[in-house]
Amino acid sequence: MPKSRSRLACISGIFVVCTVAVVCLFIAVFTTWRCSIGQFHHFAVAADSQMCSDIGRDILQQGGSAVDAAIAALLCTSLVNPQSMGLGGGAIFTIMDKSGTVTVISSRETVPMRFKQDLLKKCPTNLTFITGADWIGVPGELRSYAKAHHLYGKLPWAKLVEPSVNLAREGFPMPAYLGRLLENDNIKELVEKTSLCQVLCRNNTVLRPGDKLRYPRLAETLETIAKDGAEAFYTGKIANDLVRDVQDAGGSLTLEDLKSFKVRVTKALTVPLGDYKMHVPPLPAGGALLSFILNIMQGFNLTPASVIGDQKTLTLHRYIEAAKFANGQRRKIKDPFVHSENVAYLSKMSFADRVRAMINSSSTHTASYYNVTPGSDRFGTTHVSVLAADGSAVSVTSTINHMFGAAVYSHRTGIIMNNELADFCGRADSLSAGEQPPSSMAPAILHTEDREKTLVIGGSGGSMITTAMALSILNHLWFGMSLEDAIKSRVVFVDSKNSVMFEEGFDQVLIKAMEARGHTVQRRGYFFNVVNAVMKEHGCISAYSDIRKNGRSAGY
Repeated sequence: MPKSRSRLACISGIFVVCTVAVVCLFIAVFTTWRCSIGQFHHFAVAADSQMCSDIGRDILQQGGSAVDAAIAALLCTSLVNPQSMGLGGGAIFTIMDKSGTVTVISSRETVPMRFKQDLLKKCPTNLTFITGADWIGVPGELRSYAKAHHLYGKLPWAKLVEPSVNLAREGFPMPAYLGRLLENDNIKELVEKTSLCQVLCRNNTVLRPGDKLRYPRLAETLETIAKDGAEAFYTGKIANDLVRDVQDAGGSLTLEDLKSFKVRVTKALTVPLGDYKMHVPPLPAGGALLSFILNIMQGFNLTPASVIGDQKTLTLHRYIEAAKFANGQRRKIKDPFVHSENVAYLSKMSFADRVRAMINSSSTHTASYYNVTPGSDRFGTTHVSVLAADGSAVSVTSTINHMFGAAVYSHRTGIIMNNELADFCGRADSLSAGEQPPSSMAPAILHTEDREKTLVIGGSGGSMITTAMALSILNHLWFGMSLEDAIKSRVVFVDSKNSVMFEEGFDQVLIKAMEARGHTVQRRGYFFNVVNAVMKEHGCISAYSDIRKNGRSAGY
């Protein structure tokens, strides 16, 4: 009898194990079957280029974390799109761990200790390149990588740097997007008349499509950083060489600036957004303004019907009005470590309710109605979105600010320097050593309460980041568009003077309707709005890198 019971128990155990295995197999097959073609099942990376998205994906396949993948993709992007970001800049990470806790790590550049006291008097009043070593902020890019890797990394540091070392040394064909930029007369002149020509020219003429892009000096710098860690950038030979080159160019950067630079690790600003919670970086980043616009818009009870027929015209008008009110709040975006003014109201629904009540559905107003102080607009930056298999995620935006930053190339290190101090122009009356400039960067992570749906999203394009992200989120969350269509849709941009500009291809009927409501519509030659995002919904992952920058995502 005991033997029979034992045998029966054994058979029962085998049956249970087999049943569980069959159920698991069924779930896996069903999940695979129901995901659409082009979607992923485990993880995804959306960077500015196929090559960099692939590098991030490979890191994940090797057992790396979401942070590991983001760092590797960023290092690659510094080579593919050197006009946007690099080691001479700064970054903001919004990181969600597998438990759902969200942390922000900011290494946004700061004002050097010996900055020019009259610098803001040199701010231009029109949209132009702001170049020269006077505008260089203390670069913090690598310090944030190191901090994020220390807290969330899995793979060895060198493993994240090695792919970019090889690319920089061996070279690769000129990326299509960079090639188009270098064909632009203004950018061509900028490169050929500055030290940038040392790396981006051949025979004193900018590289052309089909040429090989190589970074031999930067490869040496990256190799040292791979071997000795990120601190090699802030001390020792690299630091000495970098400071020497910047000072030779007339800048005020010192070894003490590099050594004393501190990364900021803070809680994210969390804002309820319909069924979602949105996590964005706090001031002086642009998360507060993004949440302000979205809070105004969600109060209109938006649905897919809001972009059909006459409702589409009304919705567009309301969005433009919300953007104008946001412009009126831009001067409130300041470094809280330096300025004590309490602007927590910006992300509160109660403030959005008050502003929404001021929006007239049939007409607009002069700039004074929105408390707008005319300033200048900016462009530049890159973004990487990563979602890992364990549910952790990274949304990170990085920049050297304007196109090619300060246009100062450190020939001893191969690094292109930022012009981040230009972000104070039109937004501040004074500077303080160690202060972070205001920013539009707003790397965001949105998710439902149960995290069944997660959206990792961010934008680039300087002042256009806010509108690029806001419209993409509106399109996807409330208007029912796919992630790809939400990002590809043509955008409207309200500039710092409250003039309204429409991306080429925008519906002409809607443009005329906005003119009829009194909006000042102006033409804009270039739209640099770019959004890269990853969305997980019911086990299926969609990832999209903006085609405006020839981006393409990767995943598994």
